[in-house]
Amino acid sequence: MRKTQLSVNVNKIALLRNSRGDNRPNLLYTSTFILSIPGVAGLTVHPRPDERHIQYQDVRELSHLIRDHYPDHELNVEGYPSDTFLELIADTRPHQVTLVPDPPDALTSSFGWDLVKDYDDLAPIIKTIQPYARCSLFLDPNADITPLPDLNPDRVELYTYDYAHGYPADRETAIAPYVDIARRIDALGIGLNAGHDLNQTNLPFFLNTIPTVLEVSIGHALVCDALDAGLEQTIRAYVPGA
Repeated sequence: MRKTQLSVNVNKIALLRNSRGDNRPNLLYTSTFILSIPGVAGLTVHPRPDERHIQYQDVRELSHLIRDHYPDHELNVEGYPSDTFLELIADTRPHQVTLVPDPPDALTSSFGWDLVKDYDDLAPIIKTIQPYARCSLFLDPNADITPLPDLNPDRVELYTYDYAHGYPADRETAIAPYVDIARRIDALGIGLNAGHDLNQTNLPFFLNTIPTVLEVSIGHALVCDALDAGLEQTIRAYVPGA
């Protein structure tokens, strides 16, 4: 069985950069470092209309970085399929486009598509994307997937917030809806991705229980863990006279 791939979400790197109005941390430099780490399959970015973290120009530059220097890696671009977003992905041609139903002012992705209600909007968009990129739809674990065979996306990304937040109390109960929907999606021949609030604690159980997951995208927890892992060493380097 194919090993689950890790796509590192670099939104938080861009958010930190934007908070000071300069270019530190340098997104391209950090992304290059990430891509050079064995086991990393690619990068995920989610540009939003206000460009509060990933900017549209970042997507263009990361697309060139991967295609020119890391051709065995992938760029996954997430976002609401506005006209501007669709123009961006048509221009940059990422390997995967993950469509999410976020309103423009959303803090972070917090729910998946309603495939029944959103069918007429999604169907032509998916067909437009698929000639040049793999298309994935962001779905809740309790979604009605009856329209999925007709929509025929290449993949589905399961929104794992409920699992991650239910895991500490009862991981078996938390994962049960995901096992069920994963089984039904697998039966349709559609690939399975997962993401949101996955971390070092809850990720192994998720993947061991649902081994057909092709890709996980992780950013927030990864950056938080990196701060914890490197904080003491960094502080010691700044201590005067150390």
